[in-house]
Amino acid sequence: MRTVACPSQVVDPWLAHTVRIVSITDEVEGVATYHLEFADADTADSYSFLPGQFNMLYLPGVGEAAISISSDPSAQGTLDHTVRIAGNVTGELARTDVGSTFGLRGPFGSSWPIDDCAGGDVVIVTGGIGLAPLRPAIYEFLNRKSEFGHITLLYGARNPFGMLYTSEYDDWQLRGLNVNTTVDRSSQAWQGNVGVVTQLLDRMPVPDPKKTSVLCCGPEVMMWYTARSALGRRIPKDRIWVSLERNMNCAIGLCGHCQFGPTFVCKDGPVIRYDRVASLLKVEGF
Repeated sequence: MRTVACPSQVVDPWLAHTVRIVSITDEVEGVATYHLEFADADTADSYSFLPGQFNMLYLPGVGEAAISISSDPSAQGTLDHTVRIAGNVTGELARTDVGSTFGLRGPFGSSWPIDDCAGGDVVIVTGGIGLAPLRPAIYEFLNRKSEFGHITLLYGARNPFGMLYTSEYDDWQLRGLNVNTTVDRSSQAWQGNVGVVTQLLDRMPVPDPKKTSVLCCGPEVMMWYTARSALGRRIPKDRIWVSLERNMNCAIGLCGHCQFGPTFVCKDGPVIRYDRVASLLKVEGF
């Protein structure tokens, strides 16, 4: 499957499809990946998504939660969602077992600008659970590796035990992704970088800034510092993209819970070009 410039459309945004948990992968403490399949074969055949989009997961009697899709857009079979326990819905999901069913609406939102990155280098900057929304983009970049220059992942975690998908790093490296990791707090066994992830961006070579794209997902403060570092490396504002996380309740811009200035994150985002939200991501005192 080849990504396109605009996100896929949902025919009926209120229609929830039944999905079943096929398997669960425990990633790190409090985080698991749920591998889902549609109960209806026709829905499974027609469903598609773009890297960076999200679904609304509906647990009857509990509520809904917006969760980014974390699987390979070109893969057939299960649909992956990597979920951190952070509220009633995600807490209840953590108590469900393989074979359980619930509802899914989607996909919703904008996607990572894969096609816009073609012909240049790509730098993916993220931390902790922020790698989940970028994982589909990593798959897409590697599936289309010949269209891009150097592809680099800069990934930070609080400690060495907080990193997602570590079993995939060697394969990503072999396929052409330069994986660089760092931790805030080290351990005796850790021999890698120590420090915030933006330091990796400060130190890495950027041969052609005007043809370099930065994709970033994480806490808003981290994304602000990442953008500031990228701008300091002369990467243009319109080649920096961020994924925002806000309280998304309806997924179609009606309820207003995810409003961010003039932007509705569920409808206009979650992936947004940095120059559109730069003024809203400012850190007080800087």
